[in-house]
Amino acid sequence: MAKILGPAIKNIPWQEKPAGYPYPVWRYTENPIITRDNLFFANSIFNSAVVPYGDGFAGVFRVDDRTRYHTLVVGYSKDAIHWDLDDKVIFNGYDPRLCEIEGKYYLTWVNLTPHGTTIGVAVTEDFKAWTQLEDATYPVTRNGVLFPKKIGGEYVLLVRPCDRGHTPYGDIFIQRSKDLNYWGNYRFVMEPVQNWEMTKIGAGPTPIETDEGWLLFYHGVLTSCNGFTYSMGAAILDKDEPWKVLHRADSFLLAPHELYETVGDVPNVVFPCAALTDAATGRIAIYYGAADTTVALAFTTVDEVVDYIKAHDLIK
Repeated sequence: MAKILGPAIKNIPWQEKPAGYPYPVWRYTENPIITRDNLFFANSIFNSAVVPYGDGFAGVFRVDDRTRYHTLVVGYSKDAIHWDLDDKVIFNGYDPRLCEIEGKYYLTWVNLTPHGTTIGVAVTEDFKAWTQLEDATYPVTRNGVLFPKKIGGEYVLLVRPCDRGHTPYGDIFIQRSKDLNYWGNYRFVMEPVQNWEMTKIGAGPTPIETDEGWLLFYHGVLTSCNGFTYSMGAAILDKDEPWKVLHRADSFLLAPHELYETVGDVPNVVFPCAALTDAATGRIAIYYGAADTTVALAFTTVDEVVDYIKAHDLIK
């Protein structure tokens, strides 16, 4: 049986798998959990990140306002389902990820610059005072996701180089830094392989450390005659050399199906950005943007997803 290497967090959201349900990831029956009604002047609230904080949870949320500008705000919750969002903008940009490293909370996001998107990096201890560090990449890059611990004494960041538009291509790479200031030692990780992800792929939530390696949820994009379709896949990366892919599922784990995923500002989008885990039970709660409009929630266990990846493994 696979094991999550990390703390026990007993109060993460959870619903049992529906009887007879054949797939490894299942949706929360009360989705979506966050809509534009959660914050005044929001057009949409979607790709967002959450972490355990204090006796509850904190998060950074993507809010596209009614001018359709991209902003990030902070939110708090006791149960990680019902959220109170602050209307104060902490940064401009979109698609945040969060992780804790050595007692500090690190935020990465798609930072907006005059020359194109970079990966912004900021750090906080209380979600009120933020220190913005140097951008981790040159333009143009998206999907910057930090590993939740140093590997070989270095910070490690997953990225997807791209272009200024909605990139019709994209592979995942790794870059490393000793000080969160100077980055290098780039390594290729993986590229689109299957039809469901053939246009581009990008890292999703903070990688989850397990005894099998790093469990990585990611998004893959299909281009059809009706545009892009975003779905969620999974892979397992080597624990010490995370640019090495040990196992990778050949099919998606979650794809647009429900109305809130297929209808919205951008139809047909499942975009995972955060995951909460409980090492004691192996439970995983995955937060994803639905149709670029709302935040939704799905569940799995480390056993379910690792078994599925190995049973449908692209790596021979």
